[in-house]
Amino acid sequence: MSGQWTADDAARHLRRPTDRDDKYSRGVVGFRTGSAQYPGAAVLGVEAAWRTGVGMVRYLGPEFACALVLQRRPETVTVDGRVQAWVVGSGTPVGGEGEPDATPRGIREIFAGHVPIVVDAGALDHAVGAAAPCIVTPHDREHDRLRSRLGLPPAEEREREASALHTASALHGVLVLKGARTIVATPSGWSTVVASGTPWLATAGTGDVLAGVIGAVVAGSLAKGADGQDRTVHAGELGELAATGVWLHGRAATTAAQARGAGGGPITALDVAEALPAAVSELLARIA
Repeated sequence: MSGQWTADDAARHLRRPTDRDDKYSRGVVGFRTGSAQYPGAAVLGVEAAWRTGVGMVRYLGPEFACALVLQRRPETVTVDGRVQAWVVGSGTPVGGEGEPDATPRGIREIFAGHVPIVVDAGALDHAVGAAAPCIVTPHDREHDRLRSRLGLPPAEEREREASALHTASALHGVLVLKGARTIVATPSGWSTVVASGTPWLATAGTGDVLAGVIGAVVAGSLAKGADGQDRTVHAGELGELAATGVWLHGRAATTAAQARGAGGGPITALDVAEALPAAVSELLARIA
């Protein structure tokens, strides 16, 4: 156990853009999220990725959700192309079924690839046996469902950290077990706790924002370097990048809540997304 993930830990994984950067070198993250039932999840994740600071966001999802994404963020690109990270599953039916796959790249193809995937909500089942490196982001009930798919017993509430490590090992992927104290665990046995948030964060849609933040952090870190090639990544580094995304998400929520009064106040998921630039700036100031 590496202890609690701090602002200094998170700051090591962000980079301030320079005058030599372009939209591609700053990172491109792709989204396969949203559904007829939950189109807003697509909007929230895309908004969060833009606010975290990537150079481009691609959205490949259902037509109605796509229209809402473009209404909110018209700079979003809605054609397929190279990305450094995917965000899949937010706002989709369990298992990713039930919606016609009219996008250029289906969910199964993404999981059979090599690009890291942030796996949320309805797509969690697809992470079992995936070829691509995965960061899964379940809450406690989803965690138990995932463990069942892996042939594991339900998690013990008093042993969340041990259960998280057990799941990450069986999955061969990074686990982000959401909660007041979010646990990030990797298959190698490394884990950390992130407690930068606020109880006001317990509201609908904030998980969609979190997935978008993590996707943006991963894409920004892996975007092509001076040699023009995207970096590869191992599960240990993906764990640290995931923890950095969780820290930014929690800090943005705290900032948004404190803006409502000294003792904090009610916030929405979109409030969290809109507070992300301040959280990013706070970390960048530590490495200036």
